[in-house]
Amino acid sequence: MQFDFFPSRTLTLYLAKMFVTRILAVLVMLVLVLLMLDLLSSSGEILAVEGNGQAELLTYAGLRIPQLVARFLPYSVLLATLIALVGLNQNSEVVAMKAAGLSAHQVLAPFLLTSLVVAGISFAFNERVVTRATATLKAWEANEFGPIPEASNVRTNVYLTDGTDILTAAAVAGSGEAIGMRQVTWYRRSPEGAIVEQIRAPVATYAAPGWRLEDATRFEVASAGAQEIPEIVVGEALTPEQVDLAQVDPDTVSFWNLSAAIDRYEAAGRRTAELRAKWWHKLSGPLSAVLMPLLGSVAAFGLARSGQLFVRALIGMALGFAYFVVDNAALAMGNFGGYPPYLAAWAPFLLFFLLGETVLIRTEE
Repeated sequence: MQFDFFPSRTLTLYLAKMFVTRILAVLVMLVLVLLMLDLLSSSGEILAVEGNGQAELLTYAGLRIPQLVARFLPYSVLLATLIALVGLNQNSEVVAMKAAGLSAHQVLAPFLLTSLVVAGISFAFNERVVTRATATLKAWEANEFGPIPEASNVRTNVYLTDGTDILTAAAVAGSGEAIGMRQVTWYRRSPEGAIVEQIRAPVATYAAPGWRLEDATRFEVASAGAQEIPEIVVGEALTPEQVDLAQVDPDTVSFWNLSAAIDRYEAAGRRTAELRAKWWHKLSGPLSAVLMPLLGSVAAFGLARSGQLFVRALIGMALGFAYFVVDNAALAMGNFGGYPPYLAAWAPFLLFFLLGETVLIRTEE
């Protein structure tokens, strides 16, 4: 039995079912509470747009729920681990399993297997649902909660330079010469970098060459005067290819598409450290769910009547939340170039895996 990772099929199914129900219960609770708070802070801005009503609030909720599920699923696995293991300990079920000859790793094996399945589902959910919902929501926010853009490849907050001049757009959709921009601003600057002229327009299209701004408003700094312009072409040196390479938001791009974008950036000689770190984190992020049973396992062992069960649960919670803090810090360091991308994404995972194994082996094995 000591060499069989799953010594009992019945026990494995019992523990896995218990673990899944607690993960779902905690996840639903977290998502509902956080969604309610988010709606309280955002509903005023959404309803301020003429024509928006209950349907738009439900649309916003539908776009936010996938983001909340993806972000808080590892937290739900951690809390579900602590709830399940504390209950097993209090009911002396852990003592019974160890008395039957199971090691600490065999007790945790159903939890680890379930977490691995959850990680796989999380990765697929992120790829198929979360990226699309995030792209749509960011485009909607960039459009100030006006009509939702129908294009699926919308990018937001695009920034381009043409010599000393600057072109910014709140949202960009399409590709090639069919690219369209929304909420566009053109800054004409002097050779010293001072802004000489600002032109704002609701839309811009490619004019081959340049970008045609329609229904624009020009503001000249020297005269402090504004002028309405039906149409003007700016940024003749800016091409659609430069717009395609202007910005890639890893949160709105799937794993495989992000890999292709990184290849394009590298071919153009652009810096890819941040994108590469986010690319690796699309794998290490969902896999963090596998760590949670290991980090929370300290709550499973030790006698409940010793009075230290609550302390053990707090230690397990502290280890789990410490992982998320270190993970975010390492990813930020990777974005700034302080860590190599691979190290930024995987170092916290490996560090806390070794830490959890060390604690489990030294205390229980």
